[in-house]
Amino acid sequence: MNAAFTLVRMRWALTRATLTKSVWQTVAYVFAILFAIGTVIATASAAWNIGDWAAFVQFRPGTAPINVLGPHGIVNTAVVILGAALTLMVGLVQIMLLGEGSTMSPRKFALYGIPDRELQFGLLLSGLSGIPAITGVLSLMLWSLAYRAMGPAVVLASIIAAPLAVITMMSVSKLLLALATTLITSKRGQGAFYMVVVILFVSVCQLPNILVNSGAADSVSLDAAWGTANVMAWTPFGAAFQLPYDALVGNWLAFVARVAILAVAWIVCFALCVWCIRRERLTVGAAEKTVTAKGIGAFGNMPDSPSGAVSARLITYLKRDPRQAMMFIMPVFVTIVFGLQSRAMPGMVWGSLVMSGWMMAIAESNGLAYDGRGFTMQVIAGVPGLTDRIGRVRVYAIIIVAYLLVLTVAIAVFTGDWASPAGPLTGATFAALGIGVAFAALGLAEITSCTLMYPVASLDKPFSAPQGRAMAQGFFPFVYMFGSLLAMLPTGIVAIALLVAGAFDGLYWLLIPVSLVNGAAALAVGTWLGGKLMDARMLSIVATLDSFASLQK
Repeated sequence: MNAAFTLVRMRWALTRATLTKSVWQTVAYVFAILFAIGTVIATASAAWNIGDWAAFVQFRPGTAPINVLGPHGIVNTAVVILGAALTLMVGLVQIMLLGEGSTMSPRKFALYGIPDRELQFGLLLSGLSGIPAITGVLSLMLWSLAYRAMGPAVVLASIIAAPLAVITMMSVSKLLLALATTLITSKRGQGAFYMVVVILFVSVCQLPNILVNSGAADSVSLDAAWGTANVMAWTPFGAAFQLPYDALVGNWLAFVARVAILAVAWIVCFALCVWCIRRERLTVGAAEKTVTAKGIGAFGNMPDSPSGAVSARLITYLKRDPRQAMMFIMPVFVTIVFGLQSRAMPGMVWGSLVMSGWMMAIAESNGLAYDGRGFTMQVIAGVPGLTDRIGRVRVYAIIIVAYLLVLTVAIAVFTGDWASPAGPLTGATFAALGIGVAFAALGLAEITSCTLMYPVASLDKPFSAPQGRAMAQGFFPFVYMFGSLLAMLPTGIVAIALLVAGAFDGLYWLLIPVSLVNGAAALAVGTWLGGKLMDARMLSIVATLDSFASLQK
């Protein structure tokens, strides 16, 4: 127990040391506290309003009673389903965004001889003492305001359920992270699992929109929804959120049974995490199968020039790096999601081309950080900045054009627009918009990758989170996202002018040449300016990448 509480004190000591060392870390921490306070206040306000609304609807005189607050009612069903989804989402976010590379990672304490159980218990307590866990407990406790019309027993049960739910979320997330980092050791396995987790996370986020816009939710009755909620209420994911309703009907046997389910889940998660710590210690450094490459690979297919060598090196990296390859899987996924949601607006699926073009260069906006210390070899060879930018743009431009054209054909076949009179022109317009946005975004990426760099996870540990420059990691991607849209302002002005003049329906095809010229011009300017910035900041870039590499260890 002493070791466990020492780890908690160490967590906050390290936090205080970081805040005194870095101004940006202090700013980020202040923003985190403000966000936490806003979350707590918003939850309390929503709970109070829902309590008023539910009491009014359920007990409104002169109308048939509606089961809103009662057991198996609307609020009961929604709370259990959303609570179960939230528990799963916390685990996915832990894997995707936080990772196992934090200061309190088990690997950091391998040399200190702390018993496995004490180490895991201390790490669990340190996680529960952080701002996210405290915010979750306070928010869920204040959610009991929604139950104030149901009696003090229900409110008390809701307050008790709040810490139980947060402990469950933390235990599940720790287990998922431990299993992901311990059992999946090969680079190919880590890459595949990384892609599956990202797609699963986006799928869970988009599921409500898919159900509503596809019409699937229209045929779901409250009884059917409660059937799903009832199943989730007997699992660790949703058990805590059903406890207030057990207290409402006086079903104390079910109340105790659900608490027991939660306790068993904590024990199982804790035991498996301890096993993962022990297994990783015994198997660390195990030899991995090596793959021998034949020939010179992409270097044989690129021009025999410095820019061709840069292109070949980038292709080689993209083939082996799941962190960047994910950006080339997302357009297909986005297209599928748009297609599932396009029941009310069949033409909505064409918008996925613009969205896909917008996101395809996100990784390139921080591309040098993904290259890491490998970029030093290029600097030693004396490759000019413009040559580097041209070599990288060549690869991305070819991929973008080919990818979006294939997606255009696939969407035309899926929607049947290829056979309609206006279908081919609509497809060509959206394809041109997508390529234009992608080119503009790529041009901006060639600038930001030389200036607004931030640490990325190690290729060997894609689930890790490098410490340092947290503010940059959260803010810099938004510069790319909004800046790339700003670069397409001329196309937007033309589109608005056509709408104001009432000529959009007949002349929207003018956006094809406008968007292509706009995107190509933004790409040319971004490539040239990125090359100039690289020449001016070459040594600074090398030093920054060296510091990033030290954060990945």
